[in-house]
Amino acid sequence: MIDLYRTMARIRAFELAAEVASQGGVGVLGAKVDERAKVRGPLHLSIGQEAVAAGVCAHLTREDLLTSTHRGHGHTLAKGGDMRRMMAELFGRAGGSNGGKGGSMHIADFSVGMLGANGVVTAGLPIACGAAQALKLQGKPQLVACFFGDGATNRGPFLESLNWAAVYRLPVLFVCEDNRYSATTATAGLSAGPGVAARAAALGVPGETADGNDVEAVHAAAGRLVARIHAGEGPQLLHALTWRVRGHVSVDTQGYRDPQDLQGAIDADPLRRARERALARGATLAQLDAIDAEVRAEIDDAVAFADASPAPDPSSAFTDIQTTGAGPWH
Repeated sequence: MIDLYRTMARIRAFELAAEVASQGGVGVLGAKVDERAKVRGPLHLSIGQEAVAAGVCAHLTREDLLTSTHRGHGHTLAKGGDMRRMMAELFGRAGGSNGGKGGSMHIADFSVGMLGANGVVTAGLPIACGAAQALKLQGKPQLVACFFGDGATNRGPFLESLNWAAVYRLPVLFVCEDNRYSATTATAGLSAGPGVAARAAALGVPGETADGNDVEAVHAAAGRLVARIHAGEGPQLLHALTWRVRGHVSVDTQGYRDPQDLQGAIDADPLRRARERALARGATLAQLDAIDAEVRAEIDDAVAFADASPAPDPSSAFTDIQTTGAGPWH
């Protein structure tokens, strides 16, 4: 519980710091981003969903692979991504994990097996299948954890990817972070049938549903599913029911959302629940307060590092790009 709480606290601190940096350091949720903003472009926060990333990634090795969504900071941190380089990436700086080219929605860190966040809904699923197919062909023991949201289940690549994974019995753990909203629309009004677990089962991908705001429940379910994958039972699915506390992007005021629904999300705070559980299991208040202090110091250092990191050299715009062999780009 101590380790899980620490991971969740790091994710929460990173997200809150990024939110402030995206608003010039002075605004509140919904404030217009001004020229002082250090995080440029859309910022999708996973505040309220930390238990899913922490509970799943606790079972992954450094060599296991991971694909994410446009809401991928938590997954990257839980997989072992460097917080300083991540924040620099959000700032668009040369010291970022992708040289400032990926930003928030396309952050990646191959050194820890994080193959990338993705701004295209559902795009991570076929990438995960390709990575898993490569692992299987090479006879490697690793697996791929593939995070996606509930909105992705209504897009074609969801069907295609689960079908492909089932046909070839690929080592993929599909993780649906069901935060109940597809951008600004409640998913329940858009999805027919009994839900993602039933759709997966119909394609031959068994799984479990867990309370995504209870890190112990996520951890336990993910552990069972990972064990099945390692036993050669093929792809598995974890349906984690969670809550999105912030809007679709950091400046979304959520005027479309029932205030009672939002309050319910706030009340289900996974960090508070984890803290209470840890104390009930024998952790001391001093231990948890020390973790919080360490995390605050770490995030302050990350923001300072990002702020001090230089902007990319303009010539770097022509590196890390694909060439068709047709000659100079005009």
